[in-house]
Amino acid sequence: MNLAGWIDAYLNHLSVERALAKNTLDAYARDLNALARSLGDDAKVEDVTLEHLSRMLAANVARGFGARSSARQLSGLRGFFRFLVRERVLESDPSELIDRPRVGRRLPHVLSFEEVERLLDTPDATTDRGKRDIAMMHLMYASGLRVSELCGLKLRDLDTKAGVVAALGKGGKRRLIPVGEVALRHLGVYLEEVRPRVACGAHERATVLFVSPRGTALTRSGFWKLLKRYARVAGIMHPISPHKLRHSFATHLLRGGADLRAVQAMLGHADLGTTEIYTRVAQDHVKATHARSHPRG
Repeated sequence: MNLAGWIDAYLNHLSVERALAKNTLDAYARDLNALARSLGDDAKVEDVTLEHLSRMLAANVARGFGARSSARQLSGLRGFFRFLVRERVLESDPSELIDRPRVGRRLPHVLSFEEVERLLDTPDATTDRGKRDIAMMHLMYASGLRVSELCGLKLRDLDTKAGVVAALGKGGKRRLIPVGEVALRHLGVYLEEVRPRVACGAHERATVLFVSPRGTALTRSGFWKLLKRYARVAGIMHPISPHKLRHSFATHLLRGGADLRAVQAMLGHADLGTTEIYTRVAQDHVKATHARSHPRG
């Protein structure tokens, strides 16, 4: 089998055995197919050398790749070659001697409590669209869902009596997240007054939780657009995204004294270190409050 064939086998392994998300698979495919193109159609895995990989990564940096993009690409390449070593196609990994680019951990930008309040109060609660949007934004802020998880929710995933939502996260892992009373109240209004009028007939309409006025599932890009529109109306001038609501959920919980492990479980992070970055944001808030309020701050 040539290099392109082994790339296909590896991507199939990631999809079937590791159940990676489509966006992650697409990123791996782009990087690995770029490697195959650089070597030619008939290239074999044995043709890939340390020198070749180094030249490829250096060329990408010259084209404008930052440290984060280069690190992601190297990670994808290493995963591929380790797979080949496990399959006994190669004796060693040609990428193992390449140094990983140093990537600084950027602190996530979060909304203030007041900005969240203004954002959630923006939709028109007298219209069907407004009631749906209020329910979606409240649920996202109340549970820290990723936008893909929010838009992919089915009716069965929400248990209003128990006050929990079951999110299908990365790697096909499902987790239960508590939902507060305020979000549940808005969800109840949407489920009783809005959804029955637009979600009927087709199978998708009968199962998906949040639907458009046409009865189809609301997309990630559709939710992103409505969130940005509401942010402008609320007077939030800095860039906003659905993920910023997730960042705000985690940071506000930690500022309120929540346990780090509990926040990790709600966010669906496999590594506690990923969650720990929010503690730095919360500590920055404490420091700023001290500097602003203490007589000798």
